[in-house]
Amino acid sequence: MSVAKKEYKRITTKTLVDMKKNGEKISMLTAYDYTMAKIVDSSGIDVILVGDSASNVMAGHETTLPITLDQMIYHASSVIRAIERSLVVVDLPFGTYQSDPKEALRSAIRIMKESGAHAVKVEGGKEIKESIKRILNAGIPVMGHLGLTPQSIYKFGTYTVRAKDQDEATQLKEDALMLEKAGCFAIVLEKVPAQLAEEVAKSVTIPIIGIGAGGGVDGQVLVTHDMIGMTHEFNPRFLRRYLDLYTEMSNAFGKYITDVKSGDFPSEKEQY
Repeated sequence: MSVAKKEYKRITTKTLVDMKKNGEKISMLTAYDYTMAKIVDSSGIDVILVGDSASNVMAGHETTLPITLDQMIYHASSVIRAIERSLVVVDLPFGTYQSDPKEALRSAIRIMKESGAHAVKVEGGKEIKESIKRILNAGIPVMGHLGLTPQSIYKFGTYTVRAKDQDEATQLKEDALMLEKAGCFAIVLEKVPAQLAEEVAKSVTIPIIGIGAGGGVDGQVLVTHDMIGMTHEFNPRFLRRYLDLYTEMSNAFGKYITDVKSGDFPSEKEQY
């Protein structure tokens, strides 16, 4: 049954918890720059993730690992300047929080102070519990991330679906409860079986936002460049393309080149 969408002037972490309580699904997309963030925010999206996927999408790296804290702050600052409504969550990049809770806090503080972001996101469960607690104790909102955690890709060795076996599924459930108890305001579940994701969503009071985790969770997130078809090589089962901008843009660029070469552009109306 669909639930009427309530109008929110500004999305906060509390808003998301209330949305789950009221049965309203949460919409979330990525943005890494001012122009895209302006469009995404004005469309009415609930959450904008400044993801470390910028490492892939914006810089062309194979994984998310190379992106630095300084680079994440740059992207987050660009996004924040465009925002009027959405909650902006920023990924803490690989190497800035996993091993040292003090470093985790310093990294989170830099993101919040230097970019103006509203929250940070971290990947992992019990192994980063102390880092999460240290960040939360400083009053910084934290979103968790379980299932397929791209920063651990070399540990997993593959981007395949996670938690298909019982032991890993049990650990994921325990980690979700731990993240809730620690004080996280939401959790992203990536590439896990839909039934498991739904069980997790029902077991906690905080929102579960899925990507490749089925429809039984509290919201969905996609990489914007994927869902509008700017990236065309990436075709996972969970991705729905709402536009084919790769083709549209290629055609536009081709037309521009033709018009310049032929002298058609600029016309008399397009000059001073």
